[in-house]
Amino acid sequence: MFNLLDKYLMKIFLKKIFVLISIFFLLIFILTIFEEITFFNEKNTNFYLPFLTAFLDVPSSLLEVFPFIAFIGTQLFFLEIYKKKENELIKINSKTNIYLIKILTMSAFVLGILIIFIYYPASSKLKYFYSDIKNSYSSDGKYLKYYSNNSLWIKDEIDEHIYIINGNLKKNNFIENIFISKFDKNFKLIENIFSKKVDISTNIWILEKPQIFNFKNQILNPEFLEIKSHFNVDKINSTFSNLYSLSILELIKLKNENQTLGYTIEDIDFHLLKIILLPIFLTLLVLVSSIIMLNIKKNQSYLFHIIFGIFFSVIIYYSNSLFKVVGLTGKISISMSILFPLLILLLVSLVGLVRINEK
Repeated sequence: MFNLLDKYLMKIFLKKIFVLISIFFLLIFILTIFEEITFFNEKNTNFYLPFLTAFLDVPSSLLEVFPFIAFIGTQLFFLEIYKKKENELIKINSKTNIYLIKILTMSAFVLGILIIFIYYPASSKLKYFYSDIKNSYSSDGKYLKYYSNNSLWIKDEIDEHIYIINGNLKKNNFIENIFISKFDKNFKLIENIFSKKVDISTNIWILEKPQIFNFKNQILNPEFLEIKSHFNVDKINSTFSNLYSLSILELIKLKNENQTLGYTIEDIDFHLLKIILLPIFLTLLVLVSSIIMLNIKKNQSYLFHIIFGIFFSVIIYYSNSLFKVVGLTGKISISMSILFPLLILLLVSLVGLVRINEK
């Protein structure tokens, strides 16, 4: 299926990718370890625990930078074959630039598939263990279902009551449009509570003008209502559980649960699509990087290519963040907030492929 030259080029490319993965893993670990040491500093724990939790957390953080590792790795691949004059060997074998791009993009796509089916399940499990350890050192903290940039969903157990809480966390210590379902310890519904604004600055939540729907079908409208909780705004903002601790199957299950309860699913949809479309994203970034490297001067310095790669990666990162915000705020659909950046990269690639074999 693959000849000797194909395998040789794939080996060079994947070697660059794994070297970059190792470098980024180390950098993220170093940055994370300081945060973990600060967290465990005032707790009576074993000395190795900050290092263990940092190690467990790094793989999910690394997942965010995989696309940029692929982009920069492609640059390093071309720098090596230019340095060793191996691009001339490709021409001698009657191979074109399209052939070279095909090898790289195929490798990137397969790598993306492996990330989805092997790396992501492993990293989500490690993130789950990380969350479990951190929550065990946070008093009564093992209740947060998930928290994202747009919404939160809490399962809180206090005074023999179970609270399922969903709302939008805003600035200045408030949750907006909160819906609370209160159950007894046997999970029998006692009442539902809705409030447009809740002060969560302390562990005593203050609901402004709540609407209370009890089991007697009565609607109560007090001016204020106080509810005890294990959470306050500081604890939520420093929470340790997020969507990266859930596998794809668990994400789908969570989405179905949210739909059943009438809760928001936009964040879950965005996360699922981002993971599922990762092979395509990697492929397009490798394609764009290849086109750039085939079009710029081959005698540019090593530092120039690295700086250019980082600069381009930053642009892509903030573009994705912008489309995410636009999608989560309902300006465009979640699917389009993911697909628009991919379509832009595809258009750039199609333009760049014109006369690429003449380079």
